[in-house]
Amino acid sequence: MSRGGGGLGLRLPTGDGRVEDYRLIGEPVAQGTYEPARSRLAFAAAHVVADPLGDNSPGRPAVIDWEHTLEFRRHLWSLGLSVAEAMDTAQRGMGLDWTATQELIRRSVAEAPTHPRTVGAAGKRIAVGVGTDQLPTGVQGLDAVIAAYEEQLALAEEVGAQPILMASRALCAAAAAPDDYRKVYDRLLGQSSRPVILHWLGSMFDPALEGYWGSDSLDTATDVVVDLINENAGRVDGIKVSLLEASREVALRNRLPEGVRLYTGDDFNYPELIRGDETRHSDALLGIFAAIAPAAAAALEALDDGDLTKYEEVFAPTVPLARQIFSAPTYYYKTGIAFLAWLNGHQPGFGMVGGLQTGRSLPHLAETFRLADAAGVLTDPELAVTRFRQLLVVGGVDA
Repeated sequence: MSRGGGGLGLRLPTGDGRVEDYRLIGEPVAQGTYEPARSRLAFAAAHVVADPLGDNSPGRPAVIDWEHTLEFRRHLWSLGLSVAEAMDTAQRGMGLDWTATQELIRRSVAEAPTHPRTVGAAGKRIAVGVGTDQLPTGVQGLDAVIAAYEEQLALAEEVGAQPILMASRALCAAAAAPDDYRKVYDRLLGQSSRPVILHWLGSMFDPALEGYWGSDSLDTATDVVVDLINENAGRVDGIKVSLLEASREVALRNRLPEGVRLYTGDDFNYPELIRGDETRHSDALLGIFAAIAPAAAAALEALDDGDLTKYEEVFAPTVPLARQIFSAPTYYYKTGIAFLAWLNGHQPGFGMVGGLQTGRSLPHLAETFRLADAAGVLTDPELAVTRFRQLLVVGGVDA
């Protein structure tokens, strides 16, 4: 078999109700180990692997396959990427409960390597999500929201990880005005022993975050967050922005004070945003980097070397794949991340905590497979074909 999977094929469902023959065409991106990029900071937001022997049905506490979950993080670190742990990619608020989250953070930080360039305590190549998802459902008061954030921030402080102050559903429900956000964030920023990463997740990722920062107007919300950062610049390492609007991200990036990073969370437009312009660039904190890790590592190495042609050649075919994985309803993108991890042998089964593997249809996954092949991120084409064929047959498709 050739490295490009020559001769490999299967029958794939299409979006219009047919099944068609498909032959693999991609050349897998070269595997290897990489040093962290010199010109950019790059975090991959990692998923969790469900224990195939655990009861991970909807509404049940998460049962994690710790061996494969941690091995996936070692895989990301070997490619020079830092890990953004316990973020929405890890199904915070969509199956990963607070008890499992605490164990995930402790285990991952204990595994994390160090590197002198990496932000965080002692150069640990990891940052962790700090949120409020331990709160019960229903509207909470601001004091309860602050207390929940403080509990999670204390864990980040205890383990020595850089905190990412995640956008909070509870805060969005409780806040009546931008001043309520300022009250919460000013309190938290004053407590953290190291600069934090702020987190602005658009409503396409989580509808419960509509109107975050106290306004339905993104222009007004941007003003609020810029004022917050300007008044706390020494306490803010950067802000991760996931609005899927490149021009809006660039406009915010240009307003940030010197030394405060814009971490792109734009899984549609990341190549141009990371490359940047003559003024500034974005660093990266991306869920898609977990799915395209070898390609991301190779592209960042090319950028370090000043080889923009190779940078574009490596990243360009990954963009259609990213747009497929993060297509509406965007919050089910986690299914595509776990699907590719399974195809590439990083986990034994295509199960997810909370049963989220059902979040995408077989035709959707088939198109994801095609685009992953074209992008060169099916690292073992024969294994990928074998595994997907099994899933298709179970789903009633003669593959």
